[in-house]
Amino acid sequence: MKFKKLALVGLACSLALGLVGCGNSTKEATSDKPIVWKLSDIVTEDHNWNLGAKEFAKKVEEKTDGKLIIDIYPNSELGSEMEALNGILSGTVDMTISGESMANWAPLADLLAAPYAYKNEEHIEKVLDSETGAKIKGQIQESGFKPLMYQLRTPRNLTSNKMVSTPEEARGLKLRLSNTPLAIKCWEAVGANVNVMALNEVFTALNQGVINAQENPYDMIFNSSFYEVQKYVNETEHVIGYLFFVVGDKQFEALSEEMQEQVLEAASETQEYINNLYFETRDDFKNKCEEKGMIINEDVDKEAFRAAMEPAIKSYFDEDSYTVYEDIVKMGEEI
Repeated sequence: MKFKKLALVGLACSLALGLVGCGNSTKEATSDKPIVWKLSDIVTEDHNWNLGAKEFAKKVEEKTDGKLIIDIYPNSELGSEMEALNGILSGTVDMTISGESMANWAPLADLLAAPYAYKNEEHIEKVLDSETGAKIKGQIQESGFKPLMYQLRTPRNLTSNKMVSTPEEARGLKLRLSNTPLAIKCWEAVGANVNVMALNEVFTALNQGVINAQENPYDMIFNSSFYEVQKYVNETEHVIGYLFFVVGDKQFEALSEEMQEQVLEAASETQEYINNLYFETRDDFKNKCEEKGMIINEDVDKEAFRAAMEPAIKSYFDEDSYTVYEDIVKMGEEI
């Protein structure tokens, strides 16, 4: 699939508007002491997200002549996703890769991963390049997290040790979720017993029987070695979503205007690398999970899961947010 460049231009333009009125930098690099940003992520060092982060860090260092360095801490070395977001606001962390977890500060961030909102990657691109996408990004920025790039995600699927094809068969599952209220409400509506925990705790919890199911895209399933403690991948595909590489708004504004522009240039160039890497490897991780012995259950009644979750989605959002959700769904009908 060839991505239109309009999505990238729209993102860069919306970010560029934030440069107005930034004033003088409150934090400048010196010739012997560069600015150092800490980028925290929850994935392994060889994961695509981390590879994208490395490419971005390389370009930033090149464009700023070493005046801005990005140190990357993969594998939850600096804590969970929520701890990284809190760290950005407190100043102990500068960047992370996050999606719907930002809804704790920016409610519209839930729409990055709202169940059955997006049909495919083209649909996501269309939203990002629209007024609806600008509204979502704008609220995230206002909450203190400035989006620099987006990261497409393969669909989220339910893993378990029994085959699950319908909402009825999912009832009673001890299901791990991240701390995302919309997802929690949706799976509770299905009938699962939800357990909230950080990703780095999930393998042990599955191994010890504290939980018996979790949901993630294939890349996370494989890189977290869930194939060792889960038998089935049930292709619910309940979320087709994306994330943002975000930097703290305060940290970004502390740069000189020249360095801000260099960071945005690096992000725009890295976006193409990230998208190419995503499409090159999109199907690899499903194959790898099968090679490790997982059974892929493609016979899932997705419409039944959608119907089971729909009342929770409608009751969760306020009127304005639900209108945005409906706008996203309508955009998909035109594809």
